[in-house]
Amino acid sequence: MQIGIFAKTFAATGAEPVLQAARAAGFGAAQFNFACLGLPSMPDDVPLSAVKDVAVASASTGIAIAAISGTYNMIHPDPAERSKGLRRLARIIESAPAMGTTLVTLCTGTRDALDQWRAHPDNITSAAWDDLTAEMAKVLEAAERAGVDVGVEPELANVVSSAALARKLIGVMGSKRLRIVLDPANLFERASVDEARSLVASAVDLLGDRIAMAHAKDRRADGTVCAAGAGMIDFAHFVRCLGRAGFDGPLVTHGLSEAEAPTVAEYLKRVVEESAAS
Repeated sequence: MQIGIFAKTFAATGAEPVLQAARAAGFGAAQFNFACLGLPSMPDDVPLSAVKDVAVASASTGIAIAAISGTYNMIHPDPAERSKGLRRLARIIESAPAMGTTLVTLCTGTRDALDQWRAHPDNITSAAWDDLTAEMAKVLEAAERAGVDVGVEPELANVVSSAALARKLIGVMGSKRLRIVLDPANLFERASVDEARSLVASAVDLLGDRIAMAHAKDRRADGTVCAAGAGMIDFAHFVRCLGRAGFDGPLVTHGLSEAEAPTVAEYLKRVVEESAAS
């Protein structure tokens, strides 16, 4: 299991400086974001020079590109905004293989027009679900053409807010290109340690055959997000669950500061090593 980090954790700009910083902090992989190149996270166009820079930097630093972030609000209340996001995502999907990855991460979206990570009461409506499946069909067409997988992450604030809804989406869409990014901290806001373990185990059991990448951020008992190892999530249990499900992909951390990165890298490596030995 390879330990990675969100590339935009680092303040540097440019593929080489960012991936060098990831390597110096002790990571072997990164989830890349075009913001690291001084571009918008979802640029209107993906310059060939940017694609080459990422590929060259990955080769020179030894940092694997675990995924590219391609998040836009897939159920934005304005169809024009959805169309704009889809066009941008298609360009990222087309570019991903040349950048060294075949996984692009998505945001299933919210009816909140201003913040794609903020919950809205209309997210649970049949209209929101229908908009998601219509949009996802278009995304999967682009992914199939490029030979790329797309990763959906269950997020409490989004229309796919649980592992059960992620499984439902997999069944409805019927595409092997639709994969899962699983973050234990996104399965609940407040829970006891035992409740969290149960939720995590159930999610891995339900989605294990489709997990392409795992995320690692933590939650304190009051629900606030913190760096992995600083909260109440049992990451050793999470890693053991993933292992039992046959997962051996990247474990990518985020929700931390650049200063915390080396400590988190050491912590996650230790968790993975100890879990493998147990």
